[in-house]
Amino acid sequence: MHQGHRPRWWTELPVIILIYSLYSAGRLLARGDASEAVDHGLAILRLEQDLRLNFEHPLNRLFTAEAWLGIPSDYIYATLHYLVTPAVLVWVWKRHHAHYRALRSWLMTSTLIGLVGFILYPTCPPRLLDAAYGFTDTMAQYGDYGWWGAEASAPQGLGGLTNEYAAMPSLHVGWALWCGVALWRYGRPSPWLRVLAVAYPLCIVIVVMGTANHYFLDAAAGVAVMGLGAALARPAIRGAEALRIAAVRVVGVRAGMRLWPGLYSSGSGIVLQRGAQTPRSVSSPEHGGASGPADASEPAAR
Repeated sequence: MHQGHRPRWWTELPVIILIYSLYSAGRLLARGDASEAVDHGLAILRLEQDLRLNFEHPLNRLFTAEAWLGIPSDYIYATLHYLVTPAVLVWVWKRHHAHYRALRSWLMTSTLIGLVGFILYPTCPPRLLDAAYGFTDTMAQYGDYGWWGAEASAPQGLGGLTNEYAAMPSLHVGWALWCGVALWRYGRPSPWLRVLAVAYPLCIVIVVMGTANHYFLDAAAGVAVMGLGAALARPAIRGAEALRIAAVRVVGVRAGMRLWPGLYSSGSGIVLQRGAQTPRSVSSPEHGGASGPADASEPAAR
């Protein structure tokens, strides 16, 4: 597929659903051991304290004390991750289709890299640490104002469908950064749109820490994952295209074997040319230039 052509939605949607389903299933399979996740969370917290990067505590205390900050932040955490990202993806597909494939591949590649992080390094978020560490779960504190239950942003009764230890890296931050880059590069050159492109990912960074769902280093890792995904997106596109071409060739050969089984016997030297509707022979010393059915494009012998 040429990069300048808009992919058909009925071919794109199943691919996106498949990737997201694999990602969601992988998150559930990567739950890991609770004690190991707590150890990882505490290790991150100690490292941040040593580096003086412990921004979570003051933000969490602020969101806990000020409901006018805490409640909207809980809604932002529970909704925008799942609304803004697909909305931007559809916008790029419709308005900037020449860049759609590269942006979609960047997002998907980064998401799969993040899944590897969840599997290899399950991490207990700050809100699930013992209260002695000074964090308050704002989504539990303000749970009466929303639909979520005790399990992060999952609706009440559906906590079993989420992985609470999928904190490192923060894909809330990673996806928000992707949205910001897409808006900055391909949106109209409006000052307000540029402000939104910068403000949205920064807002998500503050929200994930203030609600005690992520550490600062989780957010930093989310940015790093998006950088790695951007570097690997182009090779991923080439690999996917190579697989597509190989699949088309396999299907074409199998179709030819059903239509002309005698011509595809071992050693016949018959191949199906790309775009051809009939098989064509391959001359070689072994076959002595034997030919199969003539190509319709060749002139008839006089």
